[in-house]
Amino acid sequence: METNIPNFLKQRAFLTPDRHAIIFDGKSWTFREMFEEAVILSQKISSLGIKEEDTVALLLKNRPSTVLIIHALQQLRVKTLFLNHRLTPTEMVFQLKDSQAKLVICDIEFENIFHDTHQHISSINIKTIAEMEKLPIQEIKLVQEYSLSDVCSIMYTSGTTGHPKGVLQTYGNHWWSAVGSALNLGLKEDDAWLCTVPLFHISGLSILMRSVIYGIPVYLMEQFNEDKVNALLIAGDVTIMSVVGTTLTRLIHSLNKQEYHSKFRCMLLGGGPAPRPLLEACAEKGIPVFQSYGMTETSSQIVTLSPEDSFRKLGSAGKPLFPAQLKIMSEGRENMPFEAGEIVVKGPNVTIGYLNRPEANQTSFKDGWLYTGDIGYVDDEGYLYVLDRRSDLIISGGENIYPAEIEEVLLAHPYVAEVGVTGSEDAVWGQVPIGFVVINGPVSEEELMEFCKGRLAKYKIPKKIYEVTSLPRNASNKLLRRKLAELIPKDMDR
Repeated sequence: METNIPNFLKQRAFLTPDRHAIIFDGKSWTFREMFEEAVILSQKISSLGIKEEDTVALLLKNRPSTVLIIHALQQLRVKTLFLNHRLTPTEMVFQLKDSQAKLVICDIEFENIFHDTHQHISSINIKTIAEMEKLPIQEIKLVQEYSLSDVCSIMYTSGTTGHPKGVLQTYGNHWWSAVGSALNLGLKEDDAWLCTVPLFHISGLSILMRSVIYGIPVYLMEQFNEDKVNALLIAGDVTIMSVVGTTLTRLIHSLNKQEYHSKFRCMLLGGGPAPRPLLEACAEKGIPVFQSYGMTETSSQIVTLSPEDSFRKLGSAGKPLFPAQLKIMSEGRENMPFEAGEIVVKGPNVTIGYLNRPEANQTSFKDGWLYTGDIGYVDDEGYLYVLDRRSDLIISGGENIYPAEIEEVLLAHPYVAEVGVTGSEDAVWGQVPIGFVVINGPVSEEELMEFCKGRLAKYKIPKKIYEVTSLPRNASNKLLRRKLAELIPKDMDR
């Protein structure tokens, strides 16, 4: 039996119409204003031939117009594909074709991005939509309610094979993610969430969804600026913020001797456990850091560590949110405490599956449980410790990079016979990718770097490529990425 819920934004605009919804560069929109503008935009988008269940891609920056477009598509029950504008046009085209997106709505600066791909991409810039005549426009029937199983959004996440997979996120996933977060963090009358993370990431989108569900404002920033963020947190305008380790480090360095307002109650940290010196620096400043574990497939956090446990359980991601469950599995059995294995999660915030990937769905989902591919263990109190994010995942400045993606590109070069990629520690980004190649022809490191440009997003291009005679492999000839760093010449390992 289907469970339905009222149209999120329409219901919020009815319940608390005059509350602030979005605040950006000193300008604000109430929920009533946001709903009214979203309705007008939905009519314009509908007049372009877009209808229920279609997929529309967004190539947009963190701006109020993006928020309005996202809600406009939800008024039509149109599935939204979020494109990461840091990807190459080739990478984006793959996602557009795989999702069968009918249209790309983009910012003006991105409108020519697909010109050199020799692919016909139907696109329209956001300024053109804004300038479309309001009338006459065909009457559309706004969605009154959603089924919790309706697909709301699609975000592609890199796969271990190098081929991205479209994660299907339902309205139910977003609803339960918001509920789980509220049950964990609580909800206060004066709460306001600061969003500097990209809206095309689940961390950014989940903040928008919580805003409407909770009825709290979002302070939106087009890009992260530590000085501007610190000013907001010192002034007491914001109570909650989502960060990754690199951004939190920048905030602490910029803060100097100042301290945040007492109203600020939660620094929600994702993208891997925080190093002890960073936690100690936050503790000295009285900054409450909530470490967390989550992914695109879980519609944001699914495990969170409370500040009171941050030192007692140093390095832990915490315990599952109230609606979620977690266990550690090895070879079909559930592990004992402290015994490492695959992290397996379950809950109403977990994706219903991957788009067009029946094999991946069969492998990743069993009896309602998602097998994450991440390795970790729980202690005797049930606290999760993540040992290896999806085994080979590189997390660079909060961005997820799979070595297989980079290896696939380098192997396409005619003079590369074998390749292995791993992460290397970096003071600024946390990790950066480095490559190791066995070559069979005259090619330089610079030429290989150039070969990657246009085929990979800038942050995925290896910072260093070493030429080696062979790669470490096991008896089954499987590449042992964890041993790649041992191949770095000693005189260069500085």
